Amino acid sequence: MASDSGLQNKTLQRVAGVARVRFAKVEGRTRVADLYQKGSAKIRLPKIYDTTATAVLINTAGGLTGGDRLSYDVAIDDGAHAIVTTQTAERAYRSNTGSAKVTGSLKVGAGATLEWLPQETILFDRSGLGRELNAELATDARLMLLETIVVGRTAMGETVTSVSFRDRWRIRRENKLVFADDVRYAGNPADFLSGPATARAGHVVSTFVDCAIDAEERLPHARSCLDKIPAASTQAAASAWNGLLTARFVSNDSRDLRNALISFLTGYRSADLPRVWYC
Repeated sequence: MASDSGLQNKTLQRVAGVARVRFAKVEGRTRVADLYQKGSAKIRLPKIYDTTATAVLINTAGGLTGGDRLSYDVAIDDGAHAIVTTQTAERAYRSNTGSAKVTGSLKVGAGATLEWLPQETILFDRSGLGRELNAELATDARLMLLETIVVGRTAMGETVTSVSFRDRWRIRRENKLVFADDVRYAGNPADFLSGPATARAGHVVSTFVDCAIDAEERLPHARSCLDKIPAASTQAAASAWNGLLTARFVSNDSRDLRNALISFLTGYRSADLPRVWYC
């Protein structure tokens, strides 16, 4: 039988995955032009005939812990329109050594639209996760981004007393930085999420960004969609400036926030979300 010290010194297997997908407009329809996947990062392409082309990202490892690495690369060629989402929630589990790392690279061509709409990421107690998302847009490209963080699941009786999480977004249009957002969680969530400028003690937070040349004109519509969300369960607000529209959501319950997002995104986009959102 192996000793405890022997197990501690043994190098553990870590997740390593790379996935790339490119969509192009061919004969008036958006189609997959390139697909690559390696390791635990997989991409599935549902057969869709009457709605927007969709790619579903899957981490076959079932979650992330210290030392894991995932990389996603998405390109939308000129005039194409595609949605990228995830099969289910991503999970960051307890980490004994370091943090997991997830990077995303998005490129959207002229007159093209990319909707980056993953489902939530759940941070478990003592988890460590660092993410970085970089996007390059053509002059008239449109990019919609959504990310949701759940710090422990109340319905499961989970308590998170320590977590390490960093999230970095950079969006450039014609090589000019137009949006930058950095989030850092370190320590006990009860401390850094309790303030009125953070989450008012909520533990589920979501950010939506619509980067489009006419984004400011969409603000009244966005706010009308937010008005339909029950204020008792989810707090939300939107603002717009310089070709950007942002909406922030905060809740004490992941199910309530998920319902709020479904209501907002279907209304704002005038389209249903991918079917995996309803599974």
